[in-house]
Amino acid sequence: MYDLVVFSHLRWNFVFQRPQHLLSRLARAHRVLFIEEPIYAAGEAHVQFNNPCSGVTVLSVATPIAEPGFNDVQLECMTPLLRHWLATHEVKQPIVWFYTPMALPLLDAVDSPRQVVYDCMDELSAFAFAPPQLLAREAALLNRADLVLTGGPSLFEAKKSRHSNVHCFPSAVDAAHFAPSLGGADKLDANRTFSITPPRLGFFGVIDERLDLELIAALADADPLWQIVMVGPVVKIDPATLPRAKNLHWLGQRAYAELPAFIQGWDVCLLPFALNDATRFISPTKTLEYMAAEKPIVSTAVRDVMSLYGEQVRVAVNPSDFILKCRAALAEDAEQRAIRIAKSRAAVASTSWDRTVQSISGLLDSGAPDRRGYEAQDSEATHFEHVIAGAGPTGLAAAYYLGQWTPQSRTLLVEKEERVGGWCRSVVDHGFTFDFAGHIMFSNEPEVLRLYALLLGDNLHWQNREAWVYSKDVYTRYPFQGALYGLPPAVLKECLLGAIEAQSAATAAGPNAPAPANFEEFIYRVWGKGVAKHFAIPYNQKLWAVPLTEMETSWLGGRVPMPNLEQMIDGALEPTPAPMGPNAKFGYPLHGGFQALMDGFVPLIDAELEMGTKVVKVRPGERLVSLSNGRQLHYGKFISTMPLPQLVAACGDEAPHAVRAAASALRHVSVRCVNLGVAREALTEKHWIYYPEDTVFHRIFVQGNASPHNNPQGGFGLTCEISYGPSKPLPAHGQALIDLCIADARRVGILRADDKLITSNQVDMPCAYVVYDHARAANVKLIREWLTSFDIVLAGRYSEWEYYNSDHAFMAGRRAAQDCLSQPALSAVREPADATV
Repeated sequence: MYDLVVFSHLRWNFVFQRPQHLLSRLARAHRVLFIEEPIYAAGEAHVQFNNPCSGVTVLSVATPIAEPGFNDVQLECMTPLLRHWLATHEVKQPIVWFYTPMALPLLDAVDSPRQVVYDCMDELSAFAFAPPQLLAREAALLNRADLVLTGGPSLFEAKKSRHSNVHCFPSAVDAAHFAPSLGGADKLDANRTFSITPPRLGFFGVIDERLDLELIAALADADPLWQIVMVGPVVKIDPATLPRAKNLHWLGQRAYAELPAFIQGWDVCLLPFALNDATRFISPTKTLEYMAAEKPIVSTAVRDVMSLYGEQVRVAVNPSDFILKCRAALAEDAEQRAIRIAKSRAAVASTSWDRTVQSISGLLDSGAPDRRGYEAQDSEATHFEHVIAGAGPTGLAAAYYLGQWTPQSRTLLVEKEERVGGWCRSVVDHGFTFDFAGHIMFSNEPEVLRLYALLLGDNLHWQNREAWVYSKDVYTRYPFQGALYGLPPAVLKECLLGAIEAQSAATAAGPNAPAPANFEEFIYRVWGKGVAKHFAIPYNQKLWAVPLTEMETSWLGGRVPMPNLEQMIDGALEPTPAPMGPNAKFGYPLHGGFQALMDGFVPLIDAELEMGTKVVKVRPGERLVSLSNGRQLHYGKFISTMPLPQLVAACGDEAPHAVRAAASALRHVSVRCVNLGVAREALTEKHWIYYPEDTVFHRIFVQGNASPHNNPQGGFGLTCEISYGPSKPLPAHGQALIDLCIADARRVGILRADDKLITSNQVDMPCAYVVYDHARAANVKLIREWLTSFDIVLAGRYSEWEYYNSDHAFMAGRRAAQDCLSQPALSAVREPADATV
């Protein structure tokens, strides 16, 4: 017989969840002493206790210390008090059980513990206001623990390489508590107490930084007849920040016994979690509880929900998809309902808290395992057939195709950010959606068009491009050289005469004329001195931040629209009525920004996804990759979408000197985006505007016109793009840079003097465009040849050091997957892209 001494960051009388379910059942055979975080009370420190249920004693140490939680100052005060209390209450062969590593020093208060257990139910270090020493203390707890339990498969994957005795026990369910057989909805409908009429979409649980409040607001806005019912305590966030609407009901915390009375009156049960650091490892207990109540469930793309309950839960990849899936849940017919309930009953029948406790009791009764030699095991690497670095469009596409072609293979996709997408991500600020620089969808490749439809479905809309150039105080259509109408007569004359002279020179030189020696010469030779002077030279110098004579021209391909002389003259005499060039018609997600296209991959990829983790070391000779979270991975094939210089640097001294020198010689341009949320609707009808003259930005992407849903009501979003590099530093930083953009936007007329901002922010893209200098091709070839010999596949813009758009990136991921499987690779798809000339 043994007692359990439990240290918890959660209070027993808080939301009834994993600790209460497990410990109240273990208390049937063992005394449980549940020690909470200290509470503040003036006067001398003392121990308080109560008995909330049979076999459980809850201890709280009241101290006059203001610091919250298991703070070090609190621990000094608590340790002697707990030691004395435990000694005088005859604790037998104690097993010490931790829910938080922060309480580890209190182990000294327990005399001769039989075992130490770490029940890791959450990744607490990712939660808001996490103590800075938590990670270090968790490492110490893992070193001391005899048994580690995890609350879901994501946590298990994160902890299994750090301990020799880790067991995954996902959240279970008390099916009888939530079963509809407890009574009909008419008897149990607690929602009626609050005059909440159907249809009702409900959630119960803790309301904190893990919930997507913008999604909840959007859900309330989607249909005024929908009643959104939110049951649970609000913690760590200001209640004033909760969205408000007539059909949105925040009912506060309710007792566990009351929850079936609410849920039986709901038409759809919600898991509206944000996808952020705090939710990366969650495995919501309420998923099975909703299923036990036989209710339809709609969830965001929480990894454990998808991996454990993907067949029973409708998983949405973005807010618009979440709303669509709620509509589908409300509209399910009898056959769909019967199939869903059958799947839910099967899932519920396969687990229970009683069964989980029985398994855990077996582990506790078996005693502490022999962990000698584990240090050697811990250093061993996990093997994956494919490791992919980077979950941008290339990495996501590679993971998707590998899963399609080799569904049984083991693939790991590693991403340093907490959300997929790379530079195709989006940010949401005060209801505005801003992309990382301007992104649009277009392609002549059927496979890419198929992907667009697959990833977005009806969340995709197409529109005719409105791209313009602002110079000489007037707007002209893009491309500049084909739409000169409206420019001052002297400028028109220079541009047309220059084009005529250039064409005459080309005719005289004949077809065997040598290729242009550099980008600047290309501009003069193709369009002449006028277009070069008034647009092509100043704009490209502004964008590329290097002398144009240092750039070669192989990258241009079909990117630059090249109207002939007759077209130039026509475009000078009258307005050009229709867009010209390859992306005259483009697509964009209706909801969710460009991020929605990236998010569409997540439920489709058959790979382990490791977010918030970087590749820090590559040992090509050993086919070994080390991650920032401490994991080491042996690979069969390593697909890198990392910037090529970073990949070579990660190889360290294993890379030959010549390879390291070639990598250090590669050049790139960075971009800073200043996002402006303006308090005025319909600022312009344009989609993007080029600025070749003296503005701080080289382009404005009009986010508000990419999709109307990128704007909140009464607002309109703009993204000012500013390139910078060693020879062209940013002219200012922080608010000063925002102020420069606002001043220039007013000067060129995109903003009025009386316009107010709702919000502004900045996103930085430290490696945005690769520079095609004259040494690039040879340097890339040298690096590629060395890396390829170690089964490293280079894929995408930054690993191939190519000028790729997102459609090129998709195909680059497909080619990488083919390379891994030794299938014939596709030839590089080089569709025309957004011209820079």
